[in-house]
Amino acid sequence: ELASVGQFADGVAVKKVGEKTFEIGRKYIDRMITVNTDEICTAIKDVFEDTRSILEPAGALSIAGMKKDIYESKYANKNIIAIACGANMNFERLRFVAERSALGEYKEAMFAVEIPEKAGSLINFCSLLNNRNLTEFSYRMSNSVNAQIFVGIEVNGVIDKEELLQEFRKSNYPFIDISNDELSKNHLRHMVGGRLPQKFTELEKSKYIELLYRFEFPERPGALINFLKNMKSNWTISIFHYRNHGSDVGKIVIGVLIDSDEINYWNKFVEFLGYKYWDETNNQTYKLFLGASD
Repeated sequence: ELASVGQFADGVAVKKVGEKTFEIGRKYIDRMITVNTDEICTAIKDVFEDTRSILEPAGALSIAGMKKDIYESKYANKNIIAIACGANMNFERLRFVAERSALGEYKEAMFAVEIPEKAGSLINFCSLLNNRNLTEFSYRMSNSVNAQIFVGIEVNGVIDKEELLQEFRKSNYPFIDISNDELSKNHLRHMVGGRLPQKFTELEKSKYIELLYRFEFPERPGALINFLKNMKSNWTISIFHYRNHGSDVGKIVIGVLIDSDEINYWNKFVEFLGYKYWDETNNQTYKLFLGASD
């Protein structure tokens, strides 16, 4: 039994398999394969490009698993069948599928990179890419000796991405591979460029702290209002980003400035809400792009 289940592939979102189904599965199933959301998105795209039909996430699950099994088992010259079922796709969700499929099929890699803040640095960095196309590039001049850039790079499969990683490792640039970081994929890629105002980093520095949290809540009327109403009036929202792709959950990332003496009240607040949450205060990409300046 699973502690929780994701709702992207809602047609198979069950916490515990049925007793008879389990007995049949134990008898006839040789191996289990798990796939993530990005890999399911890639399978949906594959079917659309081959047949011009659109599968729902649960309907494409078997194809995502088949692709992963072929890659891991190194099959060749075999006839392999995956049963695809279900086309109950929410149109608004297609934007999310298109965005995440590039990462799922290893056609895009995302990095946070630190480069010297001086003339010629961007050109020198781009020489590492070896004629690969940029899919995304965000940069903001800072008053420090180093600058942080958020970059998406087109790659051609797992092997090509690994070769690119090797080039980065041999370079002098500090970097983080954020291709699998949910905060970056859902929020930070759309928010790069701003930091906490200087007045909050200098005045009463020992008293106030900034917390960063991700939340998922049911996408239903009143959920967002309920979230905001239950916050204490003296907590200052410093970052707020809400994003939804027609799924059944809303996604929020929020930064809050609070008195360090009120940490316990904040912890009680997030537990009281009952929503899924992640503490991202120590997330490395948050510190690079949105955290307070030193």
